[in-house]
Amino acid sequence: MARKPQTSTVTPEIGNIATVFGRSTSFYGILEFEKPLQINGRFEGEILTDGVLVVGEGAVIRANIKAGTVIVGGEITGNIEARTRLEMLHSGRVYGNIRTAKLQIADGVVFDGNCEMIEES
Repeated sequence: MARKPQTSTVTPEIGNIATVFGRSTSFYGILEFEKPLQINGRFEGEILTDGVLVVGEGAVIRANIKAGTVIVGGEITGNIEARTRLEMLHSGRVYGNIRTAKLQIADGVVFDGNCEMIEES
């Protein structure tokens, strides 16, 4: 019996990524979701979720983001509010202000903005 190919990405702390926008995807507008989402392409607009947003390496995001957890491996231009946690991977670039309860920044990250630490919600 043939197995169905796995289409989701697995990350140790958050489990399966429910949806992945591929590198060739461009999306404009207001994006709201509940299950973990990974963006590897381009997005412009606004992102709203209580869940997890993963910005893949090579992704380009021009948006204000309000999320539970944000993991940045690509480029974000806009303000980020991560109520639970914000993690910037070594390839991450953030141009905007951030508000978060927990912050993790790897070596090599580019961050141009202000940071405000908040209580975890």
